[in-house]
Formats: sequence, C-alpha cells, structure tokens
Amino acid sequence: MHSATDFIPSPYSHSIENGVFEFSSPSNIALVKYWGKKDNQIPANPSVSFTLNSCKTITKLAFAKKNNDGNFSFDLLFEGKPKEDFKPKIQKFLERIEIYLPFLKDFYFTIDTKNTFPHSSGIASSASGMAALAMNFMQLEKTLHPEMTDEFFYKKASFLARLGSGSACRSIKGNIVVWGNHKEIEGSSDLFGVAFPNTVHDNFKEYQDTILLVDKGEKQVSSTVGHDLMHHHPFAERRFLQAHENLSSIISIFRTGNLDEFIKIVESEALTLHAMMMTSMPYFILMKPNTLEIINAIWTFRNETKIPVCFTLDAGANVHVLYPKNTKSDVLEFIKDKLVGFCQNGHYICDEIGNGSQNLIII
Repeated sequence: MHSATDFIPSPYSHSIENGVFEFSSPSNIALVKYWGKKDNQIPANPSVSFTLNSCKTITKLAFAKKNNDGNFSFDLLFEGKPKEDFKPKIQKFLERIEIYLPFLKDFYFTIDTKNTFPHSSGIASSASGMAALAMNFMQLEKTLHPEMTDEFFYKKASFLARLGSGSACRSIKGNIVVWGNHKEIEGSSDLFGVAFPNTVHDNFKEYQDTILLVDKGEKQVSSTVGHDLMHHHPFAERRFLQAHENLSSIISIFRTGNLDEFIKIVESEALTLHAMMMTSMPYFILMKPNTLEIINAIWTFRNETKIPVCFTLDAGANVHVLYPKNTKSDVLEFIKDKLVGFCQNGHYICDEIGNGSQNLIII
C-alpha cells in the first residue's frame, strides 16, 4: 500500500537554472462516476474512465531560478493572454503540493496554457489542465533527480494532479484508467489513477466519443460545490456501494466485450450522477432540455437499429455519445441528421479513446 509520504523526495542530486517544458494532457470521460470526496481530494468511491485523444490541454512551463523569498512566483497565461481569475486555483494547487515538490519557491514560473475545447463547458478542463501542469512539474523534478524511474514519475504525476482536480489523476496515462481502491483491481489506489490492469476485449479498442456541446457556458454549480453536497446526502452511502458494484460488473464487461451490459452500466451511471445532484440539498439540475432530447433520440435510434450506441454525461449539460469504431459511419450520420440541431451553434467534437499525457519537447 502506498501512502502520501512516499512522494516526499530526498534532497536532489542535480540543479538547473532555467528551462522550458511542454506537455499535453487529455480530458477523460468517466464510465463509473466519482461524485463525493473526503479530505485531501480522496474519492468517496472508485471510478473508471476512458482517456480521450483530441480534447486536451497544452501547457508550456518556463522557469528561472530566483532567491527563495518564501513565496510562490508565477505568471499565468491562457491562450497567450494573462488570466488573473485562474491564478487563485493555481496558488492553491502549489500550496497543496509544495511538501512533495520542495523546489517550487526556488523558481519563477510562466505557465502558458490552452485548450483544444471550450473552457468550463463540461469537458473537464480542470482535469486536463491540472494533469498537464503536474506533468511539467514532474519533468522538472526528474531533471533534479534523474535516477527517478518512469513508473514512479507517472504515479507521482497522477498523485499531484489529483491534488489540483480529483479526476485529473485519470488524465496522465491511457487508455482506461481506474482511480480509487477497489478490491478486484490490483494496484488500485485512492492516491492516484492506474491503467486498467485486466483484459480488455477488442470491442473497446478505439472506442469513439462524440461530444455534443449542448451548452458551452459556465456551469451554474461547480463540481467542487457538487462534491461537497454529497457529505449529508440522503442516498450517499448506497451510491458509493453502487459504484463499487458497477466497477465489478465493468471488469467482466471489458473482458467479454458485452456491449449491451456496457450500455446499461454507463447510462445508469450517468443518470445516477445527475440524480445525486437533483436530490442534494440544495438541489440543482445541470441537464438542459436539449440534453433530454438527445438522450431520448439515442434510445429511439438504438431500439430501431440495434446499433450499440449509448450516452454518458459529466457534471454538465453536454452529452458524450459512445460507440464502437465499426459503427462510426452510421452513428455520425445519425448525429448529423438528428442531434446537431440540439447542439449550441451545431457544435460537436469527434473524439476517441487515447493514450494519456504527451511530452511535446523531446530533446
């Protein structure tokens, strides 16, 4: 078993004055949902996600040595322009991770970040953003401690990303990631995400995710607030048990390739997530009328064609349409014919299962 103290480093063997790193980290879409957390970003239940490929954050980290004046020093640019309202979240992240990266006050950082998708539209930009930043910081630590193994590098990157945004720990490595202790998944941990270690049927290789952008605006209730509302939720304990049960089911589904059972679990999980929001106190609804129109259209299409397409939702109004690659032409035709009209400005993003974070500066 790991503990957080495993990630507190010994004194470093090397030093560096300045440099630049750049990483991309993808978003991810949970199949079994994480909703509710304990102190220090520990999940109340385990989750499993598909790592995406196209929806990602690209973050460049420039750093220069300074006198350690006891303060964190950084500039934050979003799409090349200063973004002051992001800074408090980064400041909080640095405070949380300083014990694990003691060099953070020794450098002046310029964090330059951009997304390939609309910010705060329900495509988990905090997950990809924090994962990309964690990867950059780990690259700096590896420079100071070159003996670090790749296995430890990725484990600690996931651990750090979690302290910025819980689901960010699932954006470090692909393709299917488990976060949270589960008795049937070897190596699973509340502290970091792990690549799903069991057999995965060919049906789930190259799985497609087309994201229908129903509402690209800011959510009226943030995920942080939503998680907190699980503390006194009347259905919380049963929900946490259900997540364990559904994760057990999905292990065998991944092995056998049973798409009908996959659809049942994934759609049930999406609706349960939103049921938790609607039954918290205060209660709230993030789905929009067009979210429901899309769900009903998907059900009708699946019943009529027997094509194994399903939906899932994150904590927002947008709909992720999931389907095997061999059905892609039929599903995209259906989306263009029947669903585009429910999207804001007709916008949707075609994505698929991906491999995790990438180093964009290879020397």
